[in-house]
Amino acid sequence: MSALPPPAPPPPPPGPAGEETARPRETRYARREPARRKIPRCMSTQHPDNASPPSFADAPALGPEAEIAEAHHVFSRLGCDEQMWDHEGKEVDSFVVSKLLTRYESFFRANRLGRDVFLTVRIPNPARERGMAKVLLEVLESIPRSFDLARQFYRREIPPIFEIILPMTTEARELNRVWHYYRDFVAGKADRPVMPGDVSLRRWIGDFAPREIQMIPLIEDRDSMLRADAIVEEYAAGKELPYVRVFLARSDPAMSYGATGAVLLLKLALARLHRLEGRLGIPLYPIVGLGSAPFRGNLKPTHIGRRLEGYPSVQTFTLQSAFKFDYPEELVRSAIRQLKAARRGPPVPVEREDRVIAVVDKVAATYARQVALLAPRVAEVAPHVPARRKRRLHVGLFGYARSVAGAALPRAIGFCASLYSLGIPPELLGLADLDRTELSVVRAHYPNFDADLADAVQYLDPEAVAALPRPLARELRLTLRRVRARVEPEPIHQALTRAIRRCLERADHGPLSDLITQAARERRFLG
Repeated sequence: MSALPPPAPPPPPPGPAGEETARPRETRYARREPARRKIPRCMSTQHPDNASPPSFADAPALGPEAEIAEAHHVFSRLGCDEQMWDHEGKEVDSFVVSKLLTRYESFFRANRLGRDVFLTVRIPNPARERGMAKVLLEVLESIPRSFDLARQFYRREIPPIFEIILPMTTEARELNRVWHYYRDFVAGKADRPVMPGDVSLRRWIGDFAPREIQMIPLIEDRDSMLRADAIVEEYAAGKELPYVRVFLARSDPAMSYGATGAVLLLKLALARLHRLEGRLGIPLYPIVGLGSAPFRGNLKPTHIGRRLEGYPSVQTFTLQSAFKFDYPEELVRSAIRQLKAARRGPPVPVEREDRVIAVVDKVAATYARQVALLAPRVAEVAPHVPARRKRRLHVGLFGYARSVAGAALPRAIGFCASLYSLGIPPELLGLADLDRTELSVVRAHYPNFDADLADAVQYLDPEAVAALPRPLARELRLTLRRVRARVEPEPIHQALTRAIRRCLERADHGPLSDLITQAARERRFLG
């Protein structure tokens, strides 16, 4: 590390319209620099849904060192204001703060980590991922070390990491365990003696800061999404929190309840969180986890206006790998500027929650029945979907599998990539039993329903539908008629999906990965 820098310049004024700010609780560290906390608008994530590798990569699958470069790339070249650092189901570099500050010194001198750009850690949930449970403790112990490095670099007490994402949150107790563990067992051990009658740990090792962290619940299942407001309210009780960020999943609910069911669950959760905000008296800042595939959210650089219309109350949008790397860089930068400039508003109103929940459950039941019929075909293709991250993707000893209606499935990206590669867009699943009134409920709460379906249906191959089990083929044709979808297949993609199916029929697996990649590049997303 080079010589210590001069004192940092004064904090910048609050950001553009889309970059909401929240005044932090006055703590020992906040008092030194009473700047308003910028709440990020664009969170770059490490979801491996890109068809093409990024320009800085030396291999199609990014490893830990390339992910360090990626964090700098999205901050400096694309304009993202937040990077998720994902410890869930994968090995990542725990010295990320040190490497960013030393390798990209000039950038981070001008753009302070923890004030201007943000690194937000996702940890394993010990209640769900027992094999990775102690990674949580390692991550929490690394936060004071990163603080010391940043304090030396900036000569100011700016925590570079102070927010933690807990996946698969189902109750406030899970959040409180992490919050209290950090406060009491990590930062709180500073005043304890090293041994009886000896000096305190603070005098021996130094202070442990920040004193507290902020928890971000990542809520992924139906029942928890319908209780998102209750979970947040219980977590906030008894704490002097300046705000709460709430992360609502999109891909995993789609895997469990169908794409349309997932969207409706999001609308219900956002409406309830909006009401809770008024009761709590502190800001709530929703995050939604949108991918580029329509099944996983349809957030693309070309579709920013649609997503802002569909999720007007959302503060932070996830920008996954396909968004960042499968489009021209200037288009990506422009889309990020558009997201950051947009003003938040109230959520899409939900008039009759009981009717919306009934539609969610009906879609989910139909979806589960149809997925059970498709599972064998997905299982044929999924092993040939190319990897885009060197990671443990929740399989075997270190992870968990997805299961719908008893059918074992890959994770969402592999599931989508498999079905798109066969010429069967998964967005059509779950809709066959909806009547005209129920479709009206869908369209009233999901403004982009028809546009998103149209984006998906261009990748449908009628020959692929005809080859499905007869009941499923009949239901998909019925769905197309009921939603009035015009099927105009994209010709290059259709030719590639037919080549993929021929390889499967001949058990000729050699070309499959290349063909799947070519089709993904036509779509501009892997899955």
